Amino acid sequence: MTDLATAGFGLVAALAWNEAISSLFIAIFPQAGNIIAKFVYAVIITVLVVFITMKLGKLTDLAKK
Repeated sequence: MTDLATAGFGLVAALAWNEAISSLFIAIFPQAGNIIAKFVYAVIITVLVVFITMKLGKLTDLAKK
């Protein structure tokens, strides 16, 4: 039950950061338009998440050895 609550709070925090960073991109790139800024944001976040996930996987493998 604690794991579910922790995951739920993590999701709420992630959504709050998502909105904040999305608004920042729109403020930085107002001339690019809302849709283009959202796609740029999505690509950057995706690359960042993949990079972090790969690093965490390597750290987990090292910890198991």
